[in-house]
Amino acid sequence: MSFRRFAFALSVALPAWCATGARAETAPEDRGLWVQATYVRQFKDAFAAPYTGPRSLLPQAEASYSFTTTVALGWRPSPGLELYLNPEFSQGVPLSGLSGLGGFTNAELTRAGSPQLASYVARAFLRRTWGLGGGAETVESEINQLPGSADRRRVVLTLGKLPVMDLFDDNAYAHDPRTQFLNLAFTTHGAFDFAADVRGYSWGGAVEYIDGDWAIRAGRFAQPREPNQMALDPRIGTHYGDQIELERGHRLGERPGRLRLLVFRNQAVMASYRDALARAQAEGGAPALDAVRAGRRDKRGVGISLEQEIAPGLGLFARAMRADGATEVYAFAEIDRSLSAGLLLQGGRWGRPADSVGLAVARHDISAAHRDYLAAGGLGFFVGDGRLNPGGERILEAFYRVSLGAGAWLSLGHQRIANPGYNADRGPVSVTSMRLQWQR
Repeated sequence: MSFRRFAFALSVALPAWCATGARAETAPEDRGLWVQATYVRQFKDAFAAPYTGPRSLLPQAEASYSFTTTVALGWRPSPGLELYLNPEFSQGVPLSGLSGLGGFTNAELTRAGSPQLASYVARAFLRRTWGLGGGAETVESEINQLPGSADRRRVVLTLGKLPVMDLFDDNAYAHDPRTQFLNLAFTTHGAFDFAADVRGYSWGGAVEYIDGDWAIRAGRFAQPREPNQMALDPRIGTHYGDQIELERGHRLGERPGRLRLLVFRNQAVMASYRDALARAQAEGGAPALDAVRAGRRDKRGVGISLEQEIAPGLGLFARAMRADGATEVYAFAEIDRSLSAGLLLQGGRWGRPADSVGLAVARHDISAAHRDYLAAGGLGFFVGDGRLNPGGERILEAFYRVSLGAGAWLSLGHQRIANPGYNADRGPVSVTSMRLQWQR
């Protein structure tokens, strides 16, 4: 049986099995069924732009939407072993064809890039945990996490299909565009060019060693066959994305926090910006990455991130990452340097503990080679105005998320973006957002 047929059969059979409790000897906490649906509507105002290129953010007013719904199924067949399957459906229309920005205004549109409803398996993975003692800690129920307890010192192996971001840089205050900040700049490091298909998922595995407040994890995942495309390259021993993360939990007074150091390394058939410029200089015309994409290249980056509770219900996050920027962006955003920080406040202070309000800022930039390539008329996968007056892309986002009860939330937000696509000749841009989300 093919994987698709198996996944479809399991997605049909497992919810009924979970609901009826067909296996009486399996405790309820050993089965999980979670459902979420998110609709985002955005409106971009017209802005000043003396010129517009093939990969520019369009200067006229635009509207955009995305819709995703996910069924998450979990099963613990034996202690320490968990299996998860996530059928997902998505559709949407992006602003300007998802062009013209380093930090996309709606991270959900990486999954929903077509107005036709698409169905696919987002996640299909196993998690194996070996307890090593050190006392027990409670594991709460949440999507793709069954409740129970775990040894404070343990080894965890994860294998299958899932986003790299499920395991790495899992910041408590800025990570999920369905419940927190919408802009891609705040879901992870903007310069983290992690391996993924065009929807953000990949096949691979990771191993973690957790010892109380300390953790170290390493993983390898499959790259796409071509930059930002759907098909993944099965040659994971040759073309891959590796990442290692060291995490340290701490307390600032009585307030918990976490500090993470993340290093990544990609191996794939990638084009060099300098090679493209040299070829264009020799042959004439604008530089093109497709003309020099040959041979396996190496790309590396390093970043640090912080999450810190600073008062009851109030958390701070901050991230900084630098990638080498010599080769093209292969599977994430067109960003080589990224800085971001912000605050997330729960509504308990005004009697609405299920509400939240967020405020965050980010600054992105690209390498000198990347700037020269765009200034010469080159096109990236997401950015290319035909020429360039260099300027770091700056993003401000604010939102309020109000609980409607029965597992539903309504969010209203605003984003202000200066130097879109790293071009000081264009913008600034204002985007208003409405998000409706339901989960159980």
